[in-house]
Amino acid sequence: MTRKFFAALTASLLLTTPALAGDGTTPRTLPGVEDAYKSDAFNADPMPAIDAALAAAKQSGKPVLLVMGTGGCHDSAWFANLLATDRFAPVRDRYEIVYADIGMPHVRGLGRNPEVAKRFRFKIKGTPTIAVLGADGHVLNRKAAPKWRNAASRSDDDIYNELMN
Repeated sequence: MTRKFFAALTASLLLTTPALAGDGTTPRTLPGVEDAYKSDAFNADPMPAIDAALAAAKQSGKPVLLVMGTGGCHDSAWFANLLATDRFAPVRDRYEIVYADIGMPHVRGLGRNPEVAKRFRFKIKGTPTIAVLGADGHVLNRKAAPKWRNAASRSDDDIYNELMN
């Protein structure tokens, strides 16, 4: 019982604690975004969106960027909002992007749409988990995909460079 309580408390604190700017005192902001740590980009019924992105990838020759997270996770929301900025237009042009709402499956009781992680053989350890997929659905960045769970504390330059290389 105590363990469940502390897991829930930790999850709620993580959801409400924004990443800080380089000075360590103020939350980071994004131009034109009211709350960079909230997003409605994540699809509540992601499987049709994933199938559509894979079909589009076959036509376009682009890889799919599958962002598994949730709009209430500060790292997931930050990443989604960052990709929507003008600076990241080349990233949006490079990938077929789909945002899958998987909740926070690494916290008991807060996961959603478990079929997404199962389809691509991921055990979600944090959100966002960001997979690059070939048009055939093969995961191209298996080891790197789970390492995005600190997206809000990464520099914009590092994110841009990793996605464009």
